[in-house]
Amino acid sequence: MTSTTSGTPSTPIDQTPEWAALAAHHAAIGNRHLRELFASDPTRAQAFTAEGAGLFLDYSKHRITRETLPLLLALARAAGVEERRAAMFRGDRINVTENRSVLHTALRLPPGEHLVVEGTDVVPGVNAVLDKMAAFADRVRSGAWAGHTGLRIRNVVNIGIGGSDLGPAMATEALRHYSERSMRFRFVSNVDGADMREALIDLEPAETLFIVSSKTFTTLETLTNARTARDWLVTGLDGATEAVAKHFVAVSTNAEQVRAFGIDTANMFEFWDWVGGRYSMDAAIGLSLMVAIGPDDFREVLAGFRAMDAHFQTAPLDQNLPVLMALLGIWYGNFLGFDTHAVLPYSQELARFPAYLQQLDMESNGKSVRLDGSRVTYATGPIVWGTAGTNGQHAYYQLLHQGTRIVPADLIGFVNPTTEIGDHHDLLVANLLAQAEAFAFGKTRDEVVASGVVPQQVDARVFEGNRPTSVLLAPRLTPRVLGALVALYEHKVFVQGVIWDIDSFDQWGVELGKVLATRIAAELTSPAEPVANAHDSSTAALIARFRAGRVRES
Repeated sequence: MTSTTSGTPSTPIDQTPEWAALAAHHAAIGNRHLRELFASDPTRAQAFTAEGAGLFLDYSKHRITRETLPLLLALARAAGVEERRAAMFRGDRINVTENRSVLHTALRLPPGEHLVVEGTDVVPGVNAVLDKMAAFADRVRSGAWAGHTGLRIRNVVNIGIGGSDLGPAMATEALRHYSERSMRFRFVSNVDGADMREALIDLEPAETLFIVSSKTFTTLETLTNARTARDWLVTGLDGATEAVAKHFVAVSTNAEQVRAFGIDTANMFEFWDWVGGRYSMDAAIGLSLMVAIGPDDFREVLAGFRAMDAHFQTAPLDQNLPVLMALLGIWYGNFLGFDTHAVLPYSQELARFPAYLQQLDMESNGKSVRLDGSRVTYATGPIVWGTAGTNGQHAYYQLLHQGTRIVPADLIGFVNPTTEIGDHHDLLVANLLAQAEAFAFGKTRDEVVASGVVPQQVDARVFEGNRPTSVLLAPRLTPRVLGALVALYEHKVFVQGVIWDIDSFDQWGVELGKVLATRIAAELTSPAEPVANAHDSSTAALIARFRAGRVRES
């Protein structure tokens, strides 16, 4: 039922019989409580589970019945999920607004496999870049790559933004247990000078390597930060501009701009226009991660990606982790009206994972136009947020348990810790399981009264429950498991985009603000007064106020 790429309109998904059947089903089951659903189905906890690529999913604590999933699967088939999945892995140009293939899955194909797209086998090129990255990472980690003064590199600063920052920053933090602890790894993304200041404040220029990640090497924030870092380095090395070549490398496709910056293009690591930034942490964008954990463990990350890719391609839809999670999101967003989604990793190492998923999900599916150019008439991407447990329990879980908004959530945990310290991990997982139980079943008024609570507190201490959660478990957070976990969410986002009939692989929504910022930046710093009527009255007044109050330090 999806739109054709030729622009010929097809039936919107919300006007299909499958959508109508789900709407009728929702009306029939109403707001049946999870207490009732579990009581009426003794095998529910076993039936509503699936696993693949080292991950186990318990989705029994969702507001669904045995009839719900077949109806959701019928919707997925009506939307052409299986056909679009095949087209993506085949290399068809499913990014229709940019007329590009979408081949992030090719980034994890090993040597010896083949994927021919428009006459070119892309696998050798992918693995050539990986081999170049590995050789570089080994040299830096061993000390064979020395800085301008001959000192070994002990600090690596990744400069990027968006997909050039969130993925490698998240993964480097997640896999810190596997990283080279004699080195420090920092990530600078914000054009706010405080970000750069704090990244460099205790580093020695002679021991610092910068990885500048920008596909076009023209990104305003990234190049501003890179120029500041270059000035810091040259000043710290007594004006030696030639030092830039020993302390800067680039991840880019623009050799001319890289060379103009002062970086030797022999130290430029390429990627391709069929890789979106938010899907590129397993390509050259992950260079800082590879330096941190080493080439062998980086290839383990790729193996995890690959395992989830295979699961997504081959598992039956009713046992397919990305499909199941996507369909649950469709159920809540489009039929129950829940417009946010929380990701709650019970792992401090995954503290940056929700921020990474914010871009993956909201930049991909925050769209309001169908593939044929017509406006959607239904909700698309949810608002994604979250923090690591148990911290969130002492911050916003009050709203999750007793607030007026229902927030479906993914709780992510690991059976074993990366480091065993006393009873910390057992207590951590106990909290995860307790929260999932409390969200689902709550505490009734009768139970509160029976517990002996004073009368004036009874109503305030009732927990309604019926708050849906998925629980994702893996044996341990390893490089391979992290790769599988990221790929799981990549494919979940893809499936939802197919059902909503939108292009999950463009991001035009980021452009307008960037264009306006470039214009306004010049107006903030120019000695001349801004042109009258160049902006709305509010923006013009704010520019004037800023100019009047700005004090520039010499």
